[in-house]
Amino acid sequence: MIKPLMFKLSTVFLCCVISVKAQNSKQNADQLFANGYYSKAIEAYNLVAEKAEVYDNIAKAYIAIGNYNKAALNYENAIASNPDNLLFKYEYAKLLTKTKRYTESGNLYRKLIEIDSLNPNYHYELGIVLEKQKDTLAISEFIKAYRLDGNHQKAIIKIAKRHIYKRRFKQANTLIDKGLQTNSEQIELISLKAQAYYYQEYYTHAVVWFNKLIDLGEESEFIHEKLSLSYAQNSDYEDAIRHRRKALKYSPNDANAMFVIGTYYQRLSNFEKAEEYMSKSLKLRDVSLSDDYQRLGTVLNRQKKYKQAIKAFQKSLKEDSSNVMSEFFIIRTKDEYYADIDTKIKMYQDFLKKRTKSPFRPFAEQRLGELKQEKFSDKD
Repeated sequence: MIKPLMFKLSTVFLCCVISVKAQNSKQNADQLFANGYYSKAIEAYNLVAEKAEVYDNIAKAYIAIGNYNKAALNYENAIASNPDNLLFKYEYAKLLTKTKRYTESGNLYRKLIEIDSLNPNYHYELGIVLEKQKDTLAISEFIKAYRLDGNHQKAIIKIAKRHIYKRRFKQANTLIDKGLQTNSEQIELISLKAQAYYYQEYYTHAVVWFNKLIDLGEESEFIHEKLSLSYAQNSDYEDAIRHRRKALKYSPNDANAMFVIGTYYQRLSNFEKAEEYMSKSLKLRDVSLSDDYQRLGTVLNRQKKYKQAIKAFQKSLKEDSSNVMSEFFIIRTKDEYYADIDTKIKMYQDFLKKRTKSPFRPFAEQRLGELKQEKFSDKD
């Protein structure tokens, strides 16, 4: 009786040791993950005997180091091992959206909604997928999310944006105010509030809310430009200049912005500064676009869009009448575009008669000869 008892005790002891080792291995992996050692955490998780317990952890570690393919594989394993775990499916769906696999993520969110239609985040995330797919039903999912959770900030932002786009400012302000009651420093909501006032031409209120963004450390070309325009509408030209100059730092060659600053200085009777900025603006504008149009025409030609190419070369020539290359490119493009040989022949003859010193004369003469030979062959 002693030997069987000894065997049972040793077996129990061995199982306990294996269990403790497995537990320690997972705890070690969790500790590595928590401290940002993601690759080492993955190695440690792979030592855990019960993989079903750690597939989700491995997936999250792979996401942390940017290996989304491996993360997806581990989420698939996690779901296969735990088919009733909705959290795994939710996290996997978010990863599918992140990797632009919108059809798959959309289908997965719809399945989650069938299981739990009262979860606002399922509706919100499905709305994001539909938005990425430019599906107009996206807004209905954001509205569902908001109805299920009246404090859902992300859903509020999406719906408020839609209201502003549709110029439904009253509805937008009601939603924005509700969101700000929960979080008074929500940057996107403050930005939407400022924009709503700006687009309604309530410039004094717009100034207050755009300045709130700056107080919270948010600065951009858009914010400074809109602040400048709002100040100008209230005849506060010094503040208008200050913010337009800040906006100019983002686009230092913005000729229009420079000219606007010049007009503000003019309103302040600072004619010297007005001249400075207006002159800078005109100098920047006084740049020929001939080469740009010529390049566009060449690109269009390569696509056999001859009609558009001709227009581009004509614009190039209008910008610079001495651009002999664009002039000849018009003829060459018409040569490709027109079917009538006589029209083509006359075109080259006129060019040679008009441009006696053009560097493109040899090409024109050669092509004229080819066309005449082609016409002669057709008669035969």
